[in-house]
Amino acid sequence: MRLNIKNVSVVFPATGGRPPVEALSRINLAIEDEEFVVALGASGCGKSTLLNLIAGFLAPSSGDLTLDAAPVAGPGADRAVVFQKHALLPWLDVLDNVALGLKIQGVGAAQRHETANRFIELLGLDGFQKSPVYMLSGGMQQRVGIARALTCDPKILLMDEPLGALDALTRERAQELILNIWNDTHKSIFFITHSVEEALFMGTKLIVMSPRPGRITHTFDLPFSKKFLAGEPARQVKASADFIRLREEVLKIIFADEEEAVA
Repeated sequence: MRLNIKNVSVVFPATGGRPPVEALSRINLAIEDEEFVVALGASGCGKSTLLNLIAGFLAPSSGDLTLDAAPVAGPGADRAVVFQKHALLPWLDVLDNVALGLKIQGVGAAQRHETANRFIELLGLDGFQKSPVYMLSGGMQQRVGIARALTCDPKILLMDEPLGALDALTRERAQELILNIWNDTHKSIFFITHSVEEALFMGTKLIVMSPRPGRITHTFDLPFSKKFLAGEPARQVKASADFIRLREEVLKIIFADEEEAVA
Protein backbone atom coordinates (compact mmCIF):
# COMPACT_ATOMS: atom_id res chain seq x y z
CA MET A 1 0.00 0.00 0.00
CA ARG A 2 1.22 3.49 -0.86
CA LEU A 3 -0.75 6.67 -0.52
CA ASN A 4 0.87 9.55 -2.40
CA ILE A 5 -0.12 13.20 -1.99
CA LYS A 6 1.72 15.49 -4.40
CA ASN A 7 1.49 19.30 -4.41
CA VAL A 8 -2.12 19.22 -3.16
CA SER A 9 -3.90 22.46 -2.33
CA VAL A 10 -7.49 23.06 -1.24
CA VAL A 11 -9.26 26.41 -1.69
CA PHE A 12 -12.84 26.74 -0.45
CA PRO A 13 -14.86 29.12 -2.64
CA ALA A 14 -16.13 32.49 -1.52
CA THR A 15 -19.46 32.41 0.33
CA GLY A 16 -21.66 35.01 1.99
CA GLY A 17 -19.52 37.89 0.83
CA ARG A 18 -16.39 36.35 2.31
CA PRO A 19 -13.28 35.80 0.17
CA PRO A 20 -12.07 32.29 -0.78
CA VAL A 21 -10.25 30.37 1.96
CA GLU A 22 -7.02 28.54 1.21
CA ALA A 23 -7.21 25.60 3.63
CA LEU A 24 -4.18 23.62 2.39
CA SER A 25 -1.18 24.73 0.36
CA ARG A 26 1.10 22.42 -1.64
CA ILE A 27 0.94 19.36 0.61
CA ASN A 28 3.41 16.59 -0.16
CA LEU A 29 3.11 13.38 1.83
CA ALA A 30 3.63 9.66 1.24
CA ILE A 31 2.16 7.02 3.56
CA GLU A 32 3.73 3.61 3.13
CA ASP A 33 2.52 0.13 4.00
CA GLU A 34 2.14 -0.40 7.79
CA GLU A 35 3.10 3.19 8.64
CA PHE A 36 1.39 5.02 11.51
CA VAL A 37 1.39 8.69 10.47
CA VAL A 38 0.18 11.28 12.97
CA ALA A 39 -0.82 14.85 12.03
CA LEU A 40 -0.43 17.54 14.67
CA GLY A 41 -0.90 21.30 14.66
CA ALA A 42 -2.91 24.19 16.00
CA SER A 43 -6.64 24.46 15.29
CA GLY A 44 -7.25 25.63 11.73
CA CYS A 45 -4.11 24.08 10.26
CA GLY A 46 -6.06 21.78 7.93
CA LYS A 47 -5.59 18.40 9.62
CA SER A 48 -9.21 17.35 9.15
CA THR A 49 -9.26 18.78 5.62
CA LEU A 50 -6.29 16.57 4.79
CA LEU A 51 -8.03 13.51 6.27
CA ASN A 52 -11.20 14.30 4.32
CA LEU A 53 -9.14 14.46 1.13
CA ILE A 54 -7.66 11.03 1.77
CA ALA A 55 -11.12 9.66 2.61
CA GLY A 56 -12.46 11.04 -0.66
CA PHE A 57 -14.99 13.35 0.99
CA LEU A 58 -13.25 16.34 -0.63
CA ALA A 59 -11.48 16.81 -3.95
CA PRO A 60 -8.22 18.79 -4.17
CA SER A 61 -8.30 22.16 -5.89
CA SER A 62 -4.92 21.28 -7.42
CA GLY A 63 -2.35 18.51 -7.18
CA ASP A 64 -2.59 14.73 -7.23
CA LEU A 65 -3.79 12.21 -4.65
CA THR A 66 -3.34 8.51 -5.42
CA LEU A 67 -3.66 5.21 -3.58
CA ASP A 68 -1.58 2.43 -5.11
CA ALA A 69 -1.17 4.64 -8.21
CA ALA A 70 -4.96 4.96 -8.69
CA PRO A 71 -6.48 8.45 -8.30
CA VAL A 72 -8.61 8.95 -5.20
CA ALA A 73 -11.89 10.09 -6.75
CA GLY A 74 -14.29 9.60 -3.84
CA PRO A 75 -14.95 7.38 -0.81
CA GLY A 76 -14.08 3.71 -1.14
CA ALA A 77 -13.82 0.48 0.83
CA ASP A 78 -10.02 0.70 0.66
CA ARG A 79 -10.22 3.56 3.22
CA ALA A 80 -12.13 3.54 6.50
CA VAL A 81 -12.74 6.46 8.86
CA VAL A 82 -13.01 6.47 12.66
CA PHE A 83 -14.47 9.79 13.77
CA GLN A 84 -14.05 11.66 17.06
CA LYS A 85 -17.68 10.84 17.81
CA HIS A 86 -18.24 7.16 17.22
CA ALA A 87 -21.16 7.66 14.73
CA LEU A 88 -22.75 4.34 15.71
CA LEU A 89 -26.39 3.54 14.95
CA PRO A 90 -28.21 3.42 18.31
CA TRP A 91 -31.00 1.14 17.06
CA LEU A 92 -28.49 -1.61 16.20
CA ASP A 93 -26.62 -3.81 18.65
CA VAL A 94 -22.83 -4.13 18.75
CA LEU A 95 -22.68 -7.02 16.28
CA ASP A 96 -24.82 -5.33 13.65
CA ASN A 97 -22.99 -2.01 14.04
CA VAL A 98 -19.65 -3.72 13.46
CA ALA A 99 -21.03 -5.68 10.49
CA LEU A 100 -22.75 -2.66 8.91
CA GLY A 101 -20.14 -1.95 6.24
CA LEU A 102 -20.18 -5.55 5.04
CA LYS A 103 -23.99 -5.48 4.92
CA ILE A 104 -23.86 -2.39 2.70
CA GLN A 105 -21.41 -4.27 0.46
CA GLY A 106 -23.97 -7.09 0.10
CA VAL A 107 -22.14 -9.71 2.19
CA GLY A 108 -24.48 -12.39 3.55
CA ALA A 109 -25.45 -12.44 7.24
CA ALA A 110 -23.46 -15.54 8.21
CA GLN A 111 -20.22 -14.33 6.60
CA ARG A 112 -20.45 -10.75 7.83
CA HIS A 113 -21.24 -11.85 11.39
CA GLU A 114 -18.31 -14.26 11.35
CA THR A 115 -15.97 -11.46 10.21
CA ALA A 116 -17.47 -8.95 12.66
CA ASN A 117 -17.08 -11.38 15.56
CA ARG A 118 -13.38 -11.73 14.81
CA PHE A 119 -12.83 -8.00 15.25
CA ILE A 120 -15.19 -7.78 18.20
CA GLU A 121 -12.97 -10.31 19.95
CA LEU A 122 -9.81 -8.46 18.86
CA LEU A 123 -11.16 -5.23 20.39
CA GLY A 124 -12.00 -6.91 23.70
CA LEU A 125 -15.76 -6.73 23.19
CA ASP A 126 -16.59 -10.44 23.15
CA GLY A 127 -19.80 -11.05 25.08
CA PHE A 128 -21.29 -7.68 24.15
CA GLN A 129 -22.46 -8.65 20.64
CA LYS A 130 -26.16 -8.23 21.49
CA SER A 131 -25.73 -5.17 23.71
CA PRO A 132 -27.32 -1.90 22.57
CA VAL A 133 -24.48 0.52 21.85
CA TYR A 134 -26.07 3.31 23.88
CA MET A 135 -25.57 1.21 27.03
CA LEU A 136 -21.79 1.03 26.56
CA SER A 137 -19.20 3.37 28.02
CA GLY A 138 -17.57 5.98 25.78
CA GLY A 139 -14.40 3.92 25.53
CA MET A 140 -16.33 0.80 24.53
CA GLN A 141 -18.35 2.72 21.94
CA GLN A 142 -15.14 3.96 20.37
CA ARG A 143 -13.85 0.39 20.25
CA VAL A 144 -17.03 -0.62 18.41
CA GLY A 145 -16.32 2.14 15.88
CA ILE A 146 -12.77 0.89 15.35
CA ALA A 147 -13.97 -2.69 14.98
CA ARG A 148 -16.50 -1.55 12.36
CA ALA A 149 -13.77 0.22 10.39
CA LEU A 150 -11.47 -2.80 10.48
CA THR A 151 -14.19 -5.27 9.49
CA CYS A 152 -14.22 -3.96 5.91
CA ASP A 153 -10.46 -4.70 5.64
CA PRO A 154 -9.36 -1.25 4.41
CA LYS A 155 -5.86 -0.58 3.12
CA ILE A 156 -5.60 2.49 5.36
CA LEU A 157 -7.42 3.47 8.54
CA LEU A 158 -8.18 7.19 8.97
CA MET A 159 -8.69 8.33 12.56
CA ASP A 160 -9.90 11.88 13.27
CA GLU A 161 -9.18 12.60 16.95
CA PRO A 162 -10.79 9.28 17.96
CA LEU A 163 -9.74 9.58 21.62
CA GLY A 164 -10.47 13.26 22.17
CA ALA A 165 -13.73 12.69 24.09
CA LEU A 166 -12.32 10.11 26.52
CA ASP A 167 -11.19 10.71 30.08
CA ALA A 168 -7.43 10.69 30.72
CA LEU A 169 -7.12 7.12 32.02
CA THR A 170 -9.39 5.61 29.35
CA ARG A 171 -7.50 7.59 26.71
CA GLU A 172 -4.13 6.15 27.75
CA ARG A 173 -5.52 2.62 27.69
CA ALA A 174 -7.09 3.27 24.29
CA GLN A 175 -3.72 4.48 22.93
CA GLU A 176 -2.15 1.18 23.93
CA LEU A 177 -5.09 -0.77 22.48
CA ILE A 178 -4.82 0.98 19.10
CA LEU A 179 -1.08 0.36 18.95
CA ASN A 180 -1.60 -3.34 19.66
CA ILE A 181 -4.32 -3.53 16.99
CA TRP A 182 -2.06 -1.77 14.49
CA ASN A 183 0.70 -4.24 15.32
CA ASP A 184 -1.66 -7.21 14.93
CA THR A 185 -3.43 -6.12 11.74
CA HIS A 186 -0.48 -4.46 9.92
CA LYS A 187 -2.74 -1.69 8.64
CA SER A 188 -1.52 1.74 7.62
CA ILE A 189 -2.99 4.48 9.83
CA PHE A 190 -3.39 8.23 9.42
CA PHE A 191 -4.22 9.68 12.83
CA ILE A 192 -5.16 13.23 13.87
CA THR A 193 -4.70 14.50 17.42
CA HIS A 194 -4.25 17.75 19.35
CA SER A 195 -2.13 15.99 22.00
CA VAL A 196 1.63 16.23 21.50
CA GLU A 197 2.25 13.37 23.93
CA GLU A 198 -0.27 11.15 22.14
CA ALA A 199 1.25 11.97 18.75
CA LEU A 200 4.79 11.13 19.84
CA PHE A 201 3.78 7.93 21.62
CA MET A 202 1.64 6.45 18.86
CA GLY A 203 3.16 7.40 15.52
CA THR A 204 6.02 6.06 13.46
CA LYS A 205 6.00 9.40 11.60
CA LEU A 206 4.82 12.80 12.82
CA ILE A 207 3.89 15.68 10.54
CA VAL A 208 3.48 19.13 12.08
CA MET A 209 1.19 21.47 10.17
CA SER A 210 1.13 25.27 10.19
CA PRO A 211 -1.98 27.45 10.61
CA ARG A 212 -3.96 28.40 7.52
CA PRO A 213 -3.05 27.87 4.83
CA GLY A 214 -2.13 24.44 6.13
CA ARG A 215 1.36 23.30 5.20
CA ILE A 216 3.58 20.50 6.48
CA THR A 217 6.44 22.38 8.11
CA HIS A 218 8.21 19.59 10.02
CA THR A 219 8.43 15.80 9.80
CA PHE A 220 9.81 13.50 12.49
CA ASP A 221 10.50 9.76 12.46
CA LEU A 222 9.42 8.36 15.82
CA PRO A 223 10.74 5.31 17.74
CA PHE A 224 8.46 5.35 20.78
CA SER A 225 5.55 3.15 19.64
CA LYS A 226 8.03 0.43 18.68
CA LYS A 227 9.60 0.62 22.15
CA PHE A 228 6.18 0.09 23.71
CA LEU A 229 5.37 -2.81 21.38
CA ALA A 230 8.74 -4.35 22.24
CA GLY A 231 7.66 -4.53 25.88
CA GLU A 232 8.65 -1.22 27.48
CA PRO A 233 5.82 0.13 29.71
CA ALA A 234 3.96 3.10 28.24
CA ARG A 235 4.61 5.43 31.18
CA GLN A 236 8.30 4.57 31.07
CA VAL A 237 8.39 5.41 27.36
CA LYS A 238 6.68 8.75 27.97
CA ALA A 239 8.97 9.60 30.89
CA SER A 240 12.20 8.98 28.97
CA ALA A 241 14.61 11.83 28.31
CA ASP A 242 14.35 11.43 24.52
CA PHE A 243 10.56 11.58 24.66
CA ILE A 244 10.52 14.69 26.84
CA ARG A 245 13.13 16.44 24.70
CA LEU A 246 11.17 15.85 21.50
CA ARG A 247 7.89 16.80 23.19
CA GLU A 248 9.36 20.18 24.14
CA GLU A 249 10.78 20.68 20.63
CA VAL A 250 7.41 20.00 19.01
CA LEU A 251 5.56 22.22 21.50
CA LYS A 252 7.98 25.04 20.73
CA ILE A 253 7.21 24.69 17.01
CA ILE A 254 3.45 24.74 17.57
CA PHE A 255 3.54 27.72 19.95
CA ALA A 256 5.71 29.65 17.47
CA ASP A 257 3.23 28.88 14.66
CA GLU A 258 0.31 30.10 16.81
CA GLU A 259 2.12 33.33 17.67
CA GLU A 260 2.92 33.94 14.01
CA ALA A 261 -0.71 33.37 13.04
CA VAL A 262 -1.93 35.89 15.63
CA ALA A 263 0.71 38.52 14.76
